[in-house]
Amino acid sequence: MKGIRRLAEHLDISIGTVSRALNGKPDVNEETRRRVLEAAERLGYVANQSGRALRKGSTGVIGFMMQTGREITGQGDIFFMSVFDGVQTVLARHKLDLVALLCSSEEDPDDYLKRMVARGFADGIILSATRRHDARFEFLARHKIPFITLGRSLTDVGQPWIDLDFEGMAEMSIERLVRAGHSRIGFVWPHGELNLGYVFTERCRQSLARHGLTLAEKNIFRTNPSEAGGYAVARQIKDSDEPPTAIILVNETLVTGLYRGLEEVGLRPGRDIAVIGRQSPQARFLSPSLTGFELSLRDLGIALAESLLSTMPAYAGLYPDAVRRTLWPMALVEGDSG
Repeated sequence: MKGIRRLAEHLDISIGTVSRALNGKPDVNEETRRRVLEAAERLGYVANQSGRALRKGSTGVIGFMMQTGREITGQGDIFFMSVFDGVQTVLARHKLDLVALLCSSEEDPDDYLKRMVARGFADGIILSATRRHDARFEFLARHKIPFITLGRSLTDVGQPWIDLDFEGMAEMSIERLVRAGHSRIGFVWPHGELNLGYVFTERCRQSLARHGLTLAEKNIFRTNPSEAGGYAVARQIKDSDEPPTAIILVNETLVTGLYRGLEEVGLRPGRDIAVIGRQSPQARFLSPSLTGFELSLRDLGIALAESLLSTMPAYAGLYPDAVRRTLWPMALVEGDSG
């Protein structure tokens, strides 16, 4: 059975009473509420969610926008799966649902977001893959849609954000490598115009300058943040006239591909070239062990959700201490690669 009208006819009570019972209204006696709920479950009642959303003025859905495609996520992205778990942990407290808004790499992310907003799909949005200049921020602000960004941008409309501490990662990596005697240090630039690439590169240059060193343009390798991208960088290093003696990767999916590529061209991490990257479940099985940065992705997801809800009137009072803007720390785990 589908539809509230047919459920009301079956029980021989008014549609209004059935509706109030299903929505937990206090003016329905417990016996009637029990009858309605039991009949709804037994007869397979399915609520008209779009109609309910129109009446309530909300959808009960939080959207997490991310970009997909082999050149962006490779064979999959465990980073986001772990973050999703943390986000949903918070949303479940309030009977809210998390929906991944998957924008294909072949579609403009601005157009995709506009389409989702036009459909009234979500009450709030979490944006990832923030670009140096990101029109999505201004679009959501104009439409008064609560949102938080996983990452920063030069575009700023006062929204909350949480970003990984790429500056701290850059400084710690450079200091470690310089102490080990490295002067030709390379860096893998992530996909497209992501702001993290600019942030990381700028801090690398500043850290190197303190030691009288520079980041050579030829040692900034541009590739897709995937296993295949890391594999390609190994080939570029091998073919370079004056290759870097150390390399830093800010994307965790690059690491396994880089290791495989280095092995094939006869270079061993930690011996022929120092490698510092981001830890992941796959990286734990690499040999030699990876020197890399780790963080609690689930806790990051929890913080994202609580910060977003703190901007929404219905939940703001429950999260008075939620972070508004912060750099999420990453801890260095020492290995044998660099």
